[in-house]
Amino acid sequence: MSLKERTYSILIVSASDRITEALSEVFPLAVFSPVNTVSNVSAAKRAISERDFDIVVVNPPLPDDSLRFAVDTVDTSGSVLLYLARAEQYANVYDLLAEHGVFVVQKPVPMSVLRTVSGWLISARERLRRSEKKTLSIEEKMNEIRLSNRAKLLLISELKMTEADAHRYIEKQAMDRCVSKRVISEEIIKTYG
Repeated sequence: MSLKERTYSILIVSASDRITEALSEVFPLAVFSPVNTVSNVSAAKRAISERDFDIVVVNPPLPDDSLRFAVDTVDTSGSVLLYLARAEQYANVYDLLAEHGVFVVQKPVPMSVLRTVSGWLISARERLRRSEKKTLSIEEKMNEIRLSNRAKLLLISELKMTEADAHRYIEKQAMDRCVSKRVISEEIIKTYG
């Protein structure tokens, strides 16, 4: 699927209706959908607990701790986060958040810069998406290896095979039946386990 066909869910956390409206213009519905808006961190936490968001935009000041929320969100979710910092706080906020992978932009932000940043957010989300797929693939491989090892142990203990024979048996059965080693291992575990 190309980027032109993809949509990105977005959560805007802002107590300012004016900024929320401006941000909604920067994130058009053709690319960013759904666009959810909340006015405080507590509501944002609830929204994130109910569903995953590709992108989260935080516009302080907020009635609760937006810095902690930003760090927690990027550490515990697959969301890309944009934090809009006041000019006088930008350097400190950047020092606190950048090491966690949070994008920090100084307010006031021209619309043209926000449009550019929205492209960066999409790029970062795509990179995270690829990493998530690799992680899942590695986890699936590890589970298959664990199952295969368990099946081999059962073949060794129940049928008195050597480890090499048990390994060959699982591979041959998988090839002969055109199924994965996982399927064969699960059958062995079900039969002898």
